[in-house]
Amino acid sequence: MKLYPAIDLKEGQCVRLYQGDYDQKTVYGDNPVAQAQAFVAEGAKILHLVDLDAAKTGEPTNRSTIADVCKAVDVPVQVGGGVRSVASAEALFSVGVSRVVIGTAAVENPELVSELASSGHQIVVGIDSRNGYAATHGWTEASDLSTAELANRFVEAGVAGLVVTDIGRDGTQQGPDVEGLSALLAATQIPVIASGGVGAVADLVELAKIDISDSGGSRQLAGVIVGRALYEGSFDVKEALAALDSAVFNENDRDSTKAGD
Repeated sequence: MKLYPAIDLKEGQCVRLYQGDYDQKTVYGDNPVAQAQAFVAEGAKILHLVDLDAAKTGEPTNRSTIADVCKAVDVPVQVGGGVRSVASAEALFSVGVSRVVIGTAAVENPELVSELASSGHQIVVGIDSRNGYAATHGWTEASDLSTAELANRFVEAGVAGLVVTDIGRDGTQQGPDVEGLSALLAATQIPVIASGGVGAVADLVELAKIDISDSGGSRQLAGVIVGRALYEGSFDVKEALAALDSAVFNENDRDSTKAGD
């Protein structure tokens, strides 16, 4: 399971929102490039950036900052927020972004996702979930689509994965929605990246241990996005990576023991 340190951008600053509320933000720094470099120096193999201004308004307010981050690090950068057209996605790819996350447009214009994915781009569908239903426009508007229903719209589209954010847990550090993520893994074959609620190393281990086995095979989470817990020192990137490696090793060791019984 991959670790995705998160850098949420608002007006050029590194921030975190509480439960998706733009009026409840905490600023963690005004140098996103330095923050990205710090995460990579600690061992991060991929970064997750969100343009919160674009997510709310559709305007690519932080695109130059995103470009600067891509130039400054030598790991893939995944970016979401306000991508609602082929042109906006292409603009991000042109500045060095490796994977683009599409959220609102995935609900309102699913054909856009299919068009971009079929052109060979790495496209991830972002599902921001409030009480089991997808929210749009920077988490400010509710839809009538359940998380699983939206996910399964893209089974045939060739997307690289799903980023699933539990809005009620995002920024709270109160623990991830293990039950909901397990149910989603059981409902789709698309790789799932969890986001929201991680506050301790134990939460990472719990997520790494999710394992769904059915006629479609055995599936685990593809990754986890972590923000506030890293910024507030609950653990750092090195500790997180070590915990995930240990959890995977222990699970593999357990499975080998079972096979030998």
